Amino acid sequence: MLVAVALASTACVRQTVVGRASASPPPKQQPSVWERQIRNARDAGEGDYQLRVLREKIASDAESIPARLELAKAYRERGYPDIALEVCRLAAARFPESGDLQLAIVRSLYELHRGQDAVAGLEKFLAAHPQQAPQYYSWIGILRDESGQWREGEAAHRKAIELNPADDSLHNNLGYNLLSQKNNAAAAVEFREALKLNPNSRMAKNNLGLALAGLDSTQEAIANWQQAGDRATAHNNLAAVLIEKGNYGAARKELEISLSYNRNLQAALRNLHLVSQLDGNPVTLSQQEQTGWERWKTGVKRLFVGPLDEPRKATASPATGAEQ
Repeated sequence: MLVAVALASTACVRQTVVGRASASPPPKQQPSVWERQIRNARDAGEGDYQLRVLREKIASDAESIPARLELAKAYRERGYPDIALEVCRLAAARFPESGDLQLAIVRSLYELHRGQDAVAGLEKFLAAHPQQAPQYYSWIGILRDESGQWREGEAAHRKAIELNPADDSLHNNLGYNLLSQKNNAAAAVEFREALKLNPNSRMAKNNLGLALAGLDSTQEAIANWQQAGDRATAHNNLAAVLIEKGNYGAARKELEISLSYNRNLQAALRNLHLVSQLDGNPVTLSQQEQTGWERWKTGVKRLFVGPLDEPRKATASPATGAEQ
């Protein structure tokens, strides 16, 4: 299994305290969800100069779509993606042909982990208002990929490239889709095209390395990873691919090489523990895992002091679980 970065996100929760109504007046109608959200948003914006200015801008120019997009973005950046979504939805109801508003809705739904709603809304919008800009189809591809609908996502990515073949990010996205379908050869073609368009794309270099490693072109894969990072990271990445293939012995060798360049590389250490869990063999930290500086110091000591005792092998406890 490949080691992936786990992102933890926190959302700010606001609660509005409503006073208890007296018994004599007739009960007030309960506010709608949107009214409660507006109240929360207003509370959150009290004292916020930027939000106040944006609200005033919309009040003075009700036809300004950019102002509404700015307001939605401001709420999203302050931890209110649900408010940002409703701002965009109200604006889209007023301006149903605006593609910018539709894309803002898609972004908000994506951040709220509602990808199915996002792609359904975007496809409905495109059916009513056809667009020729690639970002609409790129978003459909990304959302389809997120839900594991790789074939449908591939078609959308190819449509986006058809509309703008000179965008390296679009080729990278298609390459990622093909890589996820285990079509490494086709994925490598797309990553190489992305690098042709943008030779400095670190993401495309890393992805090309993954595609090449899957094709057993290990030396070329390491070369790409080294360009994107360093030698320790390159050999660790190859080890991750080998772990996924179940080749634990070869993975251990790559991890030893990785740790010989950087003994503190956390990804390599985690992978070493993972291999230990998978093959049942203990984790051993050998002399090879010394850094270049430490190897030089050891050599000097042996030259001027004499033979040194071999370092003891330390056995680490198995990790509690591998990162997903």
